[in-house]
Amino acid sequence: ISAVRSLLLRSTKSGDILFLNMRGTPLSRMGVWKIIQQYVKLAGIRKKVSPHVFRHSFATHLLEGGANLRAVQEMLGHSDIATTQIYTHLDREYLIEQHRTFHPRWQ
Repeated sequence: ISAVRSLLLRSTKSGDILFLNMRGTPLSRMGVWKIIQQYVKLAGIRKKVSPHVFRHSFATHLLEGGANLRAVQEMLGHSDIATTQIYTHLDREYLIEQHRTFHPRWQ
């Protein structure tokens, strides 16, 4: 992870490739999907999993961890914050805890 982090931090060109396939060419969208499907099958996961699920999870974990919605909007590259809100799936227990923490009349 630290090697990838340093590559990302020093990368200045938007065209720099981070992930390559076995032939040394850029990993395609379908290539990423196939890799994920292999691991989903290996793990015995029956739910539908796609690269987009990781995007949803990323946003949800940030928000549940206390990140600002506006910051998450920037990280996801959305021009409209309403789009970011669609990507978030907050756990019911988390919502109850937030209500308890911030509502003045919760007893």
